[in-house]
Amino acid sequence: MTDPYKTLGVSPESSDDQINAAYRKLVKQYHPDRYVGNPLSELAAEKIKEINAAYDTIMNERKNKSSSTSQSSYSGSHGSANASFDANYIRSLINSGRLAEAEQMLSKVSVRNAEWHFLTGMVFKKKGWYDMAYQHLNRAASLDPANAEYRQARDSMDFGGTTYRSFGNQGGYQDNCCDGCQALICADCCCEMCGGNLIPCIGCR
Repeated sequence: MTDPYKTLGVSPESSDDQINAAYRKLVKQYHPDRYVGNPLSELAAEKIKEINAAYDTIMNERKNKSSSTSQSSYSGSHGSANASFDANYIRSLINSGRLAEAEQMLSKVSVRNAEWHFLTGMVFKKKGWYDMAYQHLNRAASLDPANAEYRQARDSMDFGGTTYRSFGNQGGYQDNCCDGCQALICADCCCEMCGGNLIPCIGCR
């Protein structure tokens, strides 16, 4: 097959304007109207067909290449942006108790913003790992202090003076008030020998 660029007398590096100009010039030169009654009319007609085919081939190739480049660029930018993650879908997983799936999806996210910390915190909270949950919820509220949902979730982890913390690999919580009462109970055992009597707090009665 004849090189379409050679047919038009241009190079692959030529701009679209240069190609259009070369095409118009050749069409004008070999237009059938100029060869009416001329023995070269058939050759001119064949030349016009060749010129048109070459022009169509070049422009289609450039159109397809441009479209492919644009699609690739879109895919790349789209992938990095929300390749972040589908927060709504992860929320639905958490709400339905599919914590392992939610945690797996969150672990693959590279851009860890406030929403990521919030969702991770909610996963840990559902699993009973309150210390980890509080850390992530607090981080979410710090990154986006204007978000009432984040603040409320964090504050609910420290409601009424209760401090949550983990025990080894198992999540759990313990009330500071009860920690104090445990110490008082021990002291009470000693005081009873001296006729003393300590009263525990309301939460431990």
